[in-house]
Order: sequence, then structure tokens, then C-alpha cells
Amino acid sequence: MLSAKSLFQEILDNDESFRLFCSIAASGESQGGWENARIAALVPESERALAPKITRHGADEDKHGRIFNALLKKRGLEPVEVPPETDYTMLLERHGIGLAHDKLKADQPLTVRDVITYLAHSRVTEQRAAEQMAMLLKYFADHPDLGRAVGMISADEDNHLAYSHEELLRYAAAGHGPYIRRTLRECAHAEIRVHRDVSLAVMARMGRILGWSRARSALLAAGIHAMYAAERLAGWRRMVTLRAPERRDALGGPATAAPEAARGAAPAPTASPGA
Repeated sequence: MLSAKSLFQEILDNDESFRLFCSIAASGESQGGWENARIAALVPESERALAPKITRHGADEDKHGRIFNALLKKRGLEPVEVPPETDYTMLLERHGIGLAHDKLKADQPLTVRDVITYLAHSRVTEQRAAEQMAMLLKYFADHPDLGRAVGMISADEDNHLAYSHEELLRYAAAGHGPYIRRTLRECAHAEIRVHRDVSLAVMARMGRILGWSRARSALLAAGIHAMYAAERLAGWRRMVTLRAPERRDALGGPATAAPEAARGAAPAPTASPGA
């Protein structure tokens, strides 16, 4: 039976597909860590109180990247180069979502609108991340290697989502509501397109690694297109609504350490040939 759980289980059970999965995840998280660190350094003086939370956000993303690399190490695997068509964070930046890397590499302070743009980008992308990690947690909470790592990352993504809601509501109350609504809509529509394209590229790569039939690959591609159609019709709205989170000041403390089980201190016995 073709289900999300069986699909992910197949990917996790094969060394090469697992390498690609973790490499893509680690690369995206590490990129997010760099972006948040630069934003924290460039926050305008009037918004300096926000800098520690942005720094915490970046520290969490760096930690997630280390966790995925540790999961590889634990199986005796090395990361692989991430194919450009599967690089979610790079493609979002290329579509003008969030803050351009040229701006982040400069030493000029950001504006308040830049900070709002960053928060809107976080609101949309963290929605996707929280949903995906919740799905993995649902299926693999008891997995001996993945379970604890997924649980920690899922909790962090929920915190990031709560933080972006809370800060955007604060800016909306200060008179920035129209810009926030416009930016959220633009970001959400671009994100669902990028997510569709990346999903198709990742599934095509996985299909070649795992030897899927043309019929199975076509069925999965049709499912991805159907999800995109649903999101384009109405699903994007879940990414742009703002509500007061149950978790207040979710990023008000220091980042937590990576779980011992995901650090890869003791590599597993030999990986399969060619890994």
C-alpha cells in the first residue's frame, strides 16, 4: 500500500536515499542558521530587543543541521552534495522570498520592514516545517535512531512558528498590518510553488535510487500536483493567518542541546557498498 509512512520507511531503510534525505535536510537547516545569524547582527537599533530571539532561532537551525549530519554518521554515511533543484532555501531566495543574501552579506543595518519581511518568511516556512516534522513524529516517534531527533526538531519548529505569530501580531498592532498581509500572501504563494517543485525533484531522485516503476513515480508526482492544486486554491490561507500563540515568548531562552541519541558518537556497523 502506498502511504506516507511506507514511503518514508522505504527512504529510511536504504542507505543512499537516507543519505540524500539527511543531506538535503542538513543543508537547509544550516543555511537557515546562517541567515538568522546575519539578520540578528544587522537588526536596526530600534529593534535590538528582538536580536536575542533571532539568534536563538538561528542556533536552533544550526542544531538541526548537526542532528541530521549526526544521523548520517551514526549509520557510517557521509553527506552528499545537494542537487540544486532540491535546495528549498536557495530556491526560495531565488524567488525573492525573505531577505536577499546580498543584503545579508552587507554591513548595512536592516530596516523595520526588512525585519517584518524576515518574520513573514519565517511564518510561512515554519508552518511547512512544523507540519512536516509533526508528520514524521507521528510515524517515527518510536524509531530507535530518528525518534528522539525528530521529537526535538518538531518542538523547536513549533516554537519558531509561535514566535513568528507573536512578533508579527506585535508589528501589526503598531500599524504595519497592510504590509504584513501583503508580504504573507506573496510569500505563501511563492512557497507552495517552490515546495511543489522541490518535492517533484526529490521524489524523482528517490525513485531512481530505489528503482521505482514508472507507474509508481507517476502516481507520486500526481499526488504532489494534487496537493499543490489544493494549496493554490485555498490551502495557502493557513500560512497567512495570524493568531496569538499558546506558547508566549517561545524563543525567550537559550537554545537546547542536541539529544545524545542523535549525536552519532558511536557509528553503526558498516554501511552498504557504495555508500
